[in-house]
Amino acid sequence: MSEFTAKATRAGWPLLALAWGFAVQAETLQLRDGGSISAKVVAEKKDHLYLDLGFTVLAVPRAEIVKVSKEATPDPRGAKAPAVQESRSGLFAVATTPPVERPVRELVQSLGESVVQVRAPSGVGSGFFIAEDGHLITNFHVIEGETRISVEVYHQKDAQLERRSYKDVRIVAMNKFADLALLKVEDPGAPRFKRVLVGDTEALSVGERVFAIGSPLGLERTVTEGILSTKTRQMGGSLYLQTTAQINPGNSGGPLFNLRGEVVGVTNMKLTFGEGLGFAIPSDELKYFLQHRDAFAYDNDNPSNPFRYLEPPSRLRAAKP
Repeated sequence: MSEFTAKATRAGWPLLALAWGFAVQAETLQLRDGGSISAKVVAEKKDHLYLDLGFTVLAVPRAEIVKVSKEATPDPRGAKAPAVQESRSGLFAVATTPPVERPVRELVQSLGESVVQVRAPSGVGSGFFIAEDGHLITNFHVIEGETRISVEVYHQKDAQLERRSYKDVRIVAMNKFADLALLKVEDPGAPRFKRVLVGDTEALSVGERVFAIGSPLGLERTVTEGILSTKTRQMGGSLYLQTTAQINPGNSGGPLFNLRGEVVGVTNMKLTFGEGLGFAIPSDELKYFLQHRDAFAYDNDNPSNPFRYLEPPSRLRAAKP
C-alpha cells in the first residue's frame, strides 16, 4: 500500500464526516490499487492533486489516479440527517444504531418541536414528548401539588412556528424521589406529536458536548450548550449528570441532548451560587421510571395522594385476620 493510501485509510472517518457535513462539491479519486478517496480538490498541479481532508491537505500523485469523478454532497444549510433505525421499548423509542453526530443548529431545528413548556398555577417548567400519542416527561417538582396543567407546543407549519396550548393534560405517573413525572395530552383533536429518542447514559463520555432546550424564566425555546462535566455527581443519595450547559429555573423537566439528538438527561436543578453548574437526571433513570410506571401510577380519584398502592397478593389477603 502506498504512503498516501495508508494516510487516507487512517483518515477514513474524517473523510466520511467531511463528505456528508461540510463539502458542497467533492471529487472521488479511483486509485490504481483499487482504493478510493472522496474529498474536495483544493488545487491541481502537473504531478499532483491536493485534497482537503478537513484536518490536513493530502497530495495525491497523478500517476496513482485512475479516474476522477465529481459528486455533489448536501449543503449543510439544507442537509437532512440520514434515516435513523429505531426500536420501541414500551412508551419510548431508542436508536438501534448510534445516529450520526450533527451540529447543534440542525438538531435544534429538528428537535425543537418535541420540547414543550409546562404550565401550572404555581409556575412554569419544561418538558418533552416521548411518544406521538401525547405522552411527555417533566419534573415532579414542576407539577407538585397541581392538577390543572397545560402544555404549550410549537408546531412547525409551512416553515413557520404555530403556538398551540393544550389544557386537557392528565398526570399518568410520578416519582417524587426521582423527580420525574409522566403526563399525557388528551385534548380532543390533538395531532400526533413529534417525539424524541431516549439515549444511553452508559455511552456518554466526560467532556462530550451536550445542549439543553427549555423555558428558563419562562423564555420558551431557549437553547444552551456545554459539555458533560461528570456522569456521577452524587447529591442527596442519587447520581446526576453535571453539565456546563446553562440551567435556570424554568429549564426543569426539559431534555439534555447529545450531538446525536438523543435525550441523555432530564434537567432539574443548578447551584445558585455558581455558573455552569447544572444537573440532569440520567436517561437510564428515566427509562427505569417509564418501564415501571405502574408502580408510580397517579391516582386520579385522590389528587392529594400522588401514588397508587396496589393490592397485596391473594395469599397475603387470605392471611389477614
